[in-house]
Amino acid sequence: MTSGKVEKFLKVIEAKPKDVGRGIARIDPAVIDILGIQVGDVVQIEGKKSTVAIVWPGYPEDTNRGIVRIDGSIRRNAGATIDDKVSVQKVSAKRASRLTLAPTEPLRIMGGDEYLSQILEERAVTKGDIIEINIMGRKVDLVILSFQPPAEAVIVDRESEIKLSEKPVKEELAKLPRVTYEDIGGLKDEVKKVREMIELPLKHPELFERLGV
Repeated sequence: MTSGKVEKFLKVIEAKPKDVGRGIARIDPAVIDILGIQVGDVVQIEGKKSTVAIVWPGYPEDTNRGIVRIDGSIRRNAGATIDDKVSVQKVSAKRASRLTLAPTEPLRIMGGDEYLSQILEERAVTKGDIIEINIMGRKVDLVILSFQPPAEAVIVDRESEIKLSEKPVKEELAKLPRVTYEDIGGLKDEVKKVREMIELPLKHPELFERLGV
């Protein structure tokens, strides 16, 4: 988003269950000083696309691994999958005075503005981010259309005025599954095997071409 800032490429690891849905990026503690960032700062995470998240320190076991832990929603907005390398750098974020979102399908929510305010409170967002919400057991995508004041990113708080457009927008969804690995609880070994089955041919198609698969 901005030039002249310290940039680091980190390996994407899945978020731990307690961090899912919080809009945070847990960064290798050894990298935090290199990037000149502090806990609570906002960083840009860029893969095939770009998004933002709030910095939290990585777990002790993450030190010197060169990793960033982000959940499926952030990976989707960054256009990244697990084990990808993404660019991470600090960005300037302001408190949002106003935020406009639009659904990707016809949608009306009674008390929608207040509901969204609760979901997005203390979350960092940027234009084009997809926010997934749950309505009566159904997952619905909302797209960040605009915000004030002008900034690279904004942080939503209780004072932010949130508007949900009734007019749907056409949005090319990221080519990532809406059901993420974090959605599957208590099956760590099984999930690892499924990941290998799905991601290996996607990341290394040449291996399967040689095998005639």
